[in-house]
Amino acid sequence: MDDASSSAGSGGFRPGVDSLDEPPNSRIFLVISKYTPESVLRERFSPFGDIQDIWVVRDKHTKESKGVAFIKFARSSQACRAMEEMHGQCLGPYKTKPIKVFIAQSRSSGSHRDVEDEELTRIFVMIPKSYTEEDLREKFKVYGDIEYCSIIKNKVTGESKGLGYVRYLKPSQAAQAIENCDKSFRALLAEPKNKVSESSEQDYYSSMRQEALGHEPRVNLLPFVGEQQPEFSSFDKSDRGQEAVSKRLSVVSRVPFTEEQLFSVFDLVPGLEYCEVQRDPYSNYGHGVVQYFNVASAIYAKYKLHGFQYPPGNRLGVSFLDDGSNPADLIRKMATQMVTSQLTSMVWSDPSQQQFLFGGSSGSQVPQIQTDIALPSCKKKAPPETPVKERLFIVFNPHPLPLDVLEDIFCRFGNLIEVYLVSGKNVGYVKYADRLSANDAITTLHGKILNGVRLKVMLADSPREEPKKRQRTY
Repeated sequence: MDDASSSAGSGGFRPGVDSLDEPPNSRIFLVISKYTPESVLRERFSPFGDIQDIWVVRDKHTKESKGVAFIKFARSSQACRAMEEMHGQCLGPYKTKPIKVFIAQSRSSGSHRDVEDEELTRIFVMIPKSYTEEDLREKFKVYGDIEYCSIIKNKVTGESKGLGYVRYLKPSQAAQAIENCDKSFRALLAEPKNKVSESSEQDYYSSMRQEALGHEPRVNLLPFVGEQQPEFSSFDKSDRGQEAVSKRLSVVSRVPFTEEQLFSVFDLVPGLEYCEVQRDPYSNYGHGVVQYFNVASAIYAKYKLHGFQYPPGNRLGVSFLDDGSNPADLIRKMATQMVTSQLTSMVWSDPSQQQFLFGGSSGSQVPQIQTDIALPSCKKKAPPETPVKERLFIVFNPHPLPLDVLEDIFCRFGNLIEVYLVSGKNVGYVKYADRLSANDAITTLHGKILNGVRLKVMLADSPREEPKKRQRTY
């Protein structure tokens, strides 16, 4: 490893090795003339902010400069502005060639490339769900020229998730926004778009279908934390009732993690809706936000994964984040779903329990549906001989719903021909006489919980030459 000559100046603050990247992106990397002295670097770069240290990299044998240097600033915005204004400039009389200035990569990242501008201009913020893109732009335009604002919305309902992005034209503007905006926005640098798998959601549902059709049911989802492990003993799980619960969780780690790693851990708990990795400019810790479709999954994930070691030796800190929901309503819905799920499980495992639970003949009872989504009114079924225009594939978690309940649910979209379950598996099919009705069913029911059971509703593969083939039973 090459030695480096460094100096913080008389009476100046010199950071230790552990704080070289505190805050992140506060160091710049320079390609300069071998004959440029440190005093010139200090003179030309001090107007941009508080310089904490300067390193001129030298050959360990000859002690001559290698034409490479680092400058550590107190703030990220200072380093970014120095990069923007000094890249391509000449330093005084040393005009052999223009210098090159980049933001230096974190020492703990394991990468030797320079940080690209795209990684420094896009920030991730938490906002009230009532915010529009115009509101977001109005709040953050004071820090610089905004290229675009976007709000993350639910793909089905179109409602805001309380999360958004702001993209600036310059890295220094994004850094200023992070440093100076109200702390309630929890502004962080966003992961570059090219690092996020655009097909992760499709791959997730595809893998769910393969599990359901193939072969191993999703049970005992957390075998490695199912038993009480020693590393959890120091975390008091009895205090979870003292904080406001929500469907959204904050995840903190001593080491950075990727979105794929975050997804792989929290997807072990069914019901994962969304996850986002955040980059904190004030530390090298890993930060992320995880959101579930229901509060029961979020509570279970918080209970099981708070203190879990991932990777080994690194404990995750998991806490609830306010998502704007009423905690009392969330608890009420969770209790309703749990009770309904238990009753439905009893009926499914022993149909004779229907008479005990609901009284009278099961055939005379109107199916009871417990859900927090608005369902249309019941419509008349299509005749059994009606040609099939669309088939839907359904995955149930943790178990199928009774057939009469399913018929009551799916007939509400009109033109229903038949609902049938695959024996011994948590899957089923629905036949419609109209494609529009099938699409309405997918839009309304996919990912939703009814009677304590989560449904995944997707288009089924169209069997080729169906009349000539034996009906599939898998």
